[in-house]
Amino acid sequence: METRHLRYFLAVIDHGSITTAAHQLGIAQPALSQTLARMEKDLGVRLFIRSRRGAAPTPAALAILDDVRISLARLDAAQQRAVQISRGHAGQLTIGLVSSALFGCLPKAMRALREQAPNVKLILKEMSNAEQAEALRDGTIDLGLMHTPVAIGGSHMRERLIKEERLLAAVPAEFDIDEDGTTTLQDISSSGLVMFPDSQLPAFNAGILDAIRKAGYRTEVHQHANRTLTILACVASGAGVALLPTWIRTMNFEGVRFCDVRDGQTLPGFNLSAIWPARSQPTLADLFASLDF
Repeated sequence: METRHLRYFLAVIDHGSITTAAHQLGIAQPALSQTLARMEKDLGVRLFIRSRRGAAPTPAALAILDDVRISLARLDAAQQRAVQISRGHAGQLTIGLVSSALFGCLPKAMRALREQAPNVKLILKEMSNAEQAEALRDGTIDLGLMHTPVAIGGSHMRERLIKEERLLAAVPAEFDIDEDGTTTLQDISSSGLVMFPDSQLPAFNAGILDAIRKAGYRTEVHQHANRTLTILACVASGAGVALLPTWIRTMNFEGVRFCDVRDGQTLPGFNLSAIWPARSQPTLADLFASLDF
């Protein structure tokens, strides 16, 4: 039995008349009558009682009515989903992200995605840079929101710079800040550093140490931590000073104060980028990366 025959059946049920149903369907009345007759023959039951007042469904027709409606609704939904997927507007997208993406960038992009492709299911995984690089290589995430530069082997990747921020100092509460609310590279270097692991952000760490060295100071890294909140906990414990992007001011972390670095112009920027595999056909990752962050 063809799908269009089921739609004809519902039309007659809904309008109570073969003539009216044929008009609404845009087909000739004899053609509709013949289709209903074939349906009755195939099923071996009578579906309608025809009279001058119209076409009344039989108990057999009413018995299959709900099943027919549900089946057609599911077919329509499947067709719509197939079209949306072919256009990159439906499906599942798994995104890895560093914590800094949570502040402003990701929520804005998620709102834009819901407007453009409301049927996309998002799976979000907070991960370190190193974890995302591995996940992109093995395909367990579709797109990474991560700090760059970063090296990812394997498949060719696309990259879009989303945000670049300057660094400020996260210092312990007892740290001696200057009267103007700033600190210096000298004071930072004498306190020692808390940093992300070199395996996670090698270029970023090297840039910080190089800026301190070029300013004429030496320092030590007292503690490594692979999450921003863990770094702040280390700072609060007095382990050292961390240099973090300016979004960190939005956080209120007990035992930690934030201040500008007065002579920090040579410090590296803190880049957040979207990285995803290049494919020959458009993907949901392409769509997400094109959104307004």
